Amino acid sequence: MQLLTGFKIVLMSGALLASTLSVADIKRTSSGKPDLSGTYDTGILTPTERPEWLGEIEYLYPWVANSLNWVFSVVSDWAINNESDPDREAPPEGGDGNNMAGAGGVGGYNAFWVDPGSELGTINGNVPTSIIYDPPNGRYPPVVEGLTERMGERYQSFLHENTGRATWLDFDGPGPFDGPESLAPSERCLISFASTIPTLPSLYNNYKRIIQTETHVMILHEMVHHAQIVRIDAEHSPEENRSWQGDSIGYWDDDVLVVETKNFRALNGLPGADETLHVIERFSRMEDGNLYYDFTVKDETAWTAPWSGRYVWQSKPDSKLYEYACHEGNYAMGNILRGARLLESEYDASPDAAAGGD
Repeated sequence: MQLLTGFKIVLMSGALLASTLSVADIKRTSSGKPDLSGTYDTGILTPTERPEWLGEIEYLYPWVANSLNWVFSVVSDWAINNESDPDREAPPEGGDGNNMAGAGGVGGYNAFWVDPGSELGTINGNVPTSIIYDPPNGRYPPVVEGLTERMGERYQSFLHENTGRATWLDFDGPGPFDGPESLAPSERCLISFASTIPTLPSLYNNYKRIIQTETHVMILHEMVHHAQIVRIDAEHSPEENRSWQGDSIGYWDDDVLVVETKNFRALNGLPGADETLHVIERFSRMEDGNLYYDFTVKDETAWTAPWSGRYVWQSKPDSKLYEYACHEGNYAMGNILRGARLLESEYDASPDAAAGGD
């Protein structure tokens, strides 16, 4: 990665970049509006946040991006095609330390189902180093005081260190595995493992389908099968009518569909956000059929300043979305709770046990 040291490029604002997109020859509806209908893949390897050591370096040299894409493809092919050993032993007690995506320290048996994308995203031939472009360092603004504690309570089952012992019984009060309601909301198949409003790439299920009429636009997110219904030229519902994914209305700004979503519940799909979340999304059809996607997030009770991101949704006209039937096959829920009850029955409150001794 040190290949990038010393390389810097002038930051281009989201508005300026959007104005440079060619939209002269795009598909339109009978009323002349850009036709956004179609299926899109939002999986890219560009990180949401820029690595700190890159500072305000916003773009990669194309040859560096090509080299990284090659490395990613080799690693991905190996991970997907590397067969699991049917004779492998069980993970060590407490897991092997791989807690990716809250896996409890045991990791995954292979990477077959992981599909985060195959290459870094590009915008007008440029290769951004992050999806976030404002603040200029490409990183989330500082969080408000108390947010970390709030997130820890909400996602305590993800953050719990698996030692093979019911360590939550060392403390008074509720534990992370007391019942279904104490598990993280995404573990319960209620919301996505990655944000859908605004849309951020996930480890898998990155496809979207847009269906457009003159009065509505529906964005079907494959992850958790969430359908975002955008009412064109409408008023927001009353504030007391709140939902996990908020209330979306939209309007056309020339050839850009602007979508405003608010009236979220305290628990929603964007980690860290709460009921004061306010999201502005901008969708622009490009000549090649792709969508240029730009968004701004405001939540004064989560972040000390607004933040914005952008990337391109790749058109996949011959692809389909599949049902995200999480609850129907969520055998892990019962097994997590059974395992917790087993560990509680074996609980030893002695100091030696708490310190990891025999």
